[in-house]
Amino acid sequence: MDGMQFKVEMTRDATEDLRLIYEYIADEDGISRANDILDKVLVLIDDLSSFPQRGVYPKELIALGIQEYRQVIIYSYRVIYRSFEQQVIIYLIVDGRRDLQSVLAKRLLAQ
Repeated sequence: MDGMQFKVEMTRDATEDLRLIYEYIADEDGISRANDILDKVLVLIDDLSSFPQRGVYPKELIALGIQEYRQVIIYSYRVIYRSFEQQVIIYLIVDGRRDLQSVLAKRLLAQ
């Protein structure tokens, strides 16, 4: 995959996840902190265009026998995505401290 660039896209749900996380951090810790975290998440997402296989398989999905999704983690946030052909699709951005089993089942298994 050297030199190959993948097109990275976020689903509407993932975009909404990121917006809600930003708003929560801005309310709790201030806009400066929210901007800092947003910038770092966006850099991480952008890096997936060059390194889509860098993520690990989420244990919640491995337990269900599903190995087509990967995750990367920044701070306490999990970015769940799938790569295929020359594309990376981000399905979910969620605080990793939450119980993810139901969120993953609802969001990913419905795809």
